[in-house]
Formats: sequence, structure tokens, C-alpha cells
Amino acid sequence: MKVYFFGVEDWEKLHIERKIREKQLQCEFFFFKEALDETTVDRAKDADIVSVFIYSKLTKEVIDKMPNLKLIITRSSGYDHIDVEYARKKGIKVAYIPGYGNNTVAEYTFALILALARKFKPMIENLTQGIFTREGLMGIDIMGKTIGIVGTGRIGSHVARIAYGFGMKILAYDRSKNMELIEKYGVEYVGLEELLSRSDVVTVHLPYNRATHFLINRFNIKLMKLDAMLINTSRGEVVELEAIVEALKEGRLAGGVGLDTIETEITTEEELLRKTGLTTLKLKKAVEAKYLLSQENVIVSPHLAYYTKDASERILDMTVDNIQQFIQTGELITPVPEPDKRMEFLE
Repeated sequence: MKVYFFGVEDWEKLHIERKIREKQLQCEFFFFKEALDETTVDRAKDADIVSVFIYSKLTKEVIDKMPNLKLIITRSSGYDHIDVEYARKKGIKVAYIPGYGNNTVAEYTFALILALARKFKPMIENLTQGIFTREGLMGIDIMGKTIGIVGTGRIGSHVARIAYGFGMKILAYDRSKNMELIEKYGVEYVGLEELLSRSDVVTVHLPYNRATHFLINRFNIKLMKLDAMLINTSRGEVVELEAIVEALKEGRLAGGVGLDTIETEITTEEELLRKTGLTTLKLKKAVEAKYLLSQENVIVSPHLAYYTKDASERILDMTVDNIQQFIQTGELITPVPEPDKRMEFLE
């Protein structure tokens, strides 16, 4: 079989090759730093298996250009960059990597909370300019504050555990209640509107789908306390970007905003103008994104929450394990689940 890896860094290639040797997999392996999409698919026309990351776009057209394709495996817990339904219609199996960064993303969530609570961004900006002062840098304790966790799946559960250790009161919103969280950490499940209105910190941990599109939006964000903090380390489209910008301009969300992902690429208006297919909406989103970057109580990171050496190695190991299982048995260790509305809010 011919196995193509797209979007891999040099160190990842070395790690994968080492795992392949350990497992003695008898396949041809090819590695590319670029993502897999319509512009690069010609490199993998004879692929039996492709492994990709979130920046690849496996549309119907891309899939059709790989007639031998039998397996797509994404090195991520999200898979909205793959036309899974079409792949299945063609008899192509699709795997993903759930659970690789549960604690990793939860830890990063609290890194954002603490950085905002203690005003790290303006402090660092002052120090880089040689301004050694504590003026305007008074922070807040998080002990005793109320955290609202939107989505208590694998990552949200770890957030609850950490919040309990900090002595926070914990509210949660999800389609189903996790009884272990209630019993161990005193988590109180409430409706979304109640969570937004009672929480000092709101943190979002949901997959992206039709049910969660703009779950936090310009209407319900107004329910949040004026000095509340909003954190999103899940998917950008779960929280409406325009709602955040509007709230900040009105003096709300004074506690700060921490975003590891937003619903648009952060780029300049000039860059967008040079791109084909420019729309007014794209330009508007770019302006909103640039506004966020200029605010001292907003921290935006380039999708780093999962990005540790430990989590990255778990991803690669699970990817190779899935490939080995597929080659040997035709089955997968972590196949993408069938659509199930009961699981829409779980991550």
C-alpha cells in the first residue's frame, strides 16, 4: 500500500518513521509539509491511505482524484475538513484521533484564564518597552469565582477537575450530565442562559456542527456579566466573532477574552484584497480579527491549545496504530463515529 502524509513537520516525519520501523509495516510512505487540497492532490493520485491535519481540505473533488483511496485518517479530533459522508459513499473509511489532548487543552484553557486574570499581555508589552510599573495591572483571584463550562466531554471534564483544584464554583451546560463530575467536583448543570448570566468565566469545549454553530452569539452574550471572561479553545465557529467585538466595544467582557481559534483567518485587509473570491463578509471578518489583536484584554493564539510535544506524539502514535490495524484487519481503532444527534454536544 502507498501511504501519504500531508502537513507534517520534519520532527514528525522522523517520529513516524521510527514507529513504522518498530511495527515493521511493509508499505511505501511519502511525506509532504504542504496540506492536501485541490492544489496538491496530484502528488497522491495513487494513494491507498492519506493522513492529514486540519488545514487539508478533502472535498468531493479532492477525494475523486484519488481512485485507489481506502482510508483517510486525520491527525485531529475534529474532522469537518473532510467530506466524511461522501467518502463513506465511496467505501472509504475515515479515522480520527480523539482524546489525544484532553488534559493538554484543559491546561491551556487555564493558561489563558490566568494570563487574563493577572494581565500578562499589557505587563509584557510594558516590559518590552522598558516600562517597569504595576499601574493598571491589578488582577483578580480566580479562587471563589464561578466558572461556566460549555460542554463537559473529554476536555470539559478535565477543565472541571482543574477548576475544582483552584477552588472555583463550577456550572456546566451539556445535553447529558456527567454524574462523576457532579459527585466529585460539585458541578451544577444548568441551562445555557443561566450559565452565561451566573458565570465569572465562561469557557467553551464543544465540537463544531450545525447544532453548535454560533452557540454563543450577539444575543445571548449580552446575558454575561459586564466583567466576565470568555475563553474558546474549541472551534471558532461556535462563538460568533462579531458578538465578541460588539461586546468589547460596548465595554462588556471586561474580564478579558482568550481565543485559541476564531471563525476567520487572521490576515490583513490588503492580503485579502489580493486573494481571488474576496467577499464583503471576508473583509469584515478580517477587520474584526485585527480589532481583537489590538485590545489589551484579548489574547489570541494560533491554534496552540493542543500543541505540546506529549500530545503531538500521542497523535502520531495513534495514527500509525490505526494504519497498522487497517492494513492487518481492514478495521480501525478510532473510526469517525456515525452521525448521532444525541452526541452533538459531546467532545
